[in-house]
Amino acid sequence: MIDHITFKVSDIEKSKSFYDQVLPTIGYEAKADMSFEGGIRVIGYACQGKIDTWFTNDKPVSGPFHLAWRVQSQKEVDDFYRAAMQAGGRDNGKPGKREMYHPGYYGAFVLDPDGNNIEAVFHEAK
Repeated sequence: MIDHITFKVSDIEKSKSFYDQVLPTIGYEAKADMSFEGGIRVIGYACQGKIDTWFTNDKPVSGPFHLAWRVQSQKEVDDFYRAAMQAGGRDNGKPGKREMYHPGYYGAFVLDPDGNNIEAVFHEAK
């Protein structure tokens, strides 16, 4: 089980602006913003009070990689995608069913400012 993940990003302000617009659509909010020696900054986002997604300007930049957040409805997938596109993300797969993964898989894929393939996915009960 994954407890948390950290993205090492090229521009912390650009990433913060992007994720401040995108993550609230799936129940996340910025909960931590810390600065350390050497200009290192770390920002944490929480869902249901638990910070599990972190961003830092520490080097080297990680990725690109894929991360999917599980959500509770197709509407959250749609809202995530729409917010990400409005925040400057690049389309990597519009919201829709992806039966090739499994029946009831509904997801959307967006490339974030560093080219990471982020996804919101809803698994419909069958």
